[in-house]
Amino acid sequence: MSDVPAADSSAKEGMRLALGTLTRIPVRPPGRVDAAVAGAAMRRAPLIGALLAAIPITALALLDWSMPAAGSPLRSMLLAAMCIAGLAWLTRGIHLDGLADTADALASGTPAERALQIARQSDIGPFGVMTLVLVLLLQACGLAVAIDAGRGGLALAAAVIGSRLTLVWACTPLLPAARPDGLGAMVAGTTRLRDGILLTLAVTAAGGAAGWLVVGSAAGTVLMPAGILAALLAGAIVLRTARRRLGGITGDVLGACVECGCCAALVATAIAC
Repeated sequence: MSDVPAADSSAKEGMRLALGTLTRIPVRPPGRVDAAVAGAAMRRAPLIGALLAAIPITALALLDWSMPAAGSPLRSMLLAAMCIAGLAWLTRGIHLDGLADTADALASGTPAERALQIARQSDIGPFGVMTLVLVLLLQACGLAVAIDAGRGGLALAAAVIGSRLTLVWACTPLLPAARPDGLGAMVAGTTRLRDGILLTLAVTAAGGAAGWLVVGSAAGTVLMPAGILAALLAGAIVLRTARRRLGGITGDVLGACVECGCCAALVATAIAC
């Protein structure tokens, strides 16, 4: 019986850790941070993604309604850029910072120890800047195509939720921490393969159902699952590269998974539109 209160406590503390780490929502810090709490936080990353997605989706619906359809051909691009900027603000830009640091580390061509030192430096190098520009451009363009097709909300949901689902897989025992300290060391190995499989099935099925309800056809059913699976594929590529070059995951690598997954999802949903 004592395991039940402990599990409830880990779930509550994990939710606080997830909100405090993955968003700028003000919450009380968790009373403890151990493997159980870290695992609970990472398992709730897709739920955090759903909460985050609801804000720009609502804003997009209001902006889309208030801005006249006729006019500049860049209307959809403006709406998309505003949504992407809003997501960056809601997450304090932490994932973008991780993407830039990871790009600099991986592109340095140096041994793992030196590459990890480069990732920890406060400045951003040319590879980091180039990666940020290209990823944000692809995200905005992909979302703009979906908005033009009337599927902007579904594309955003697939991208934000799917990219956070990559964190569940990143924290399975398949991937060690690249260094003995930091966020990567805190969350490495704290989720189970079963968690990744079950959450992937649940999120993909829910995405298919949402697409059917919104679009009302088979075409809508595949839209969100395509984006979610694209996000997972991009995350897997980032994780495989980090394992080979850095020896495992870091907090920066987790941020790179999120942003690359979001980018891949938006491009995939644009193609599926």
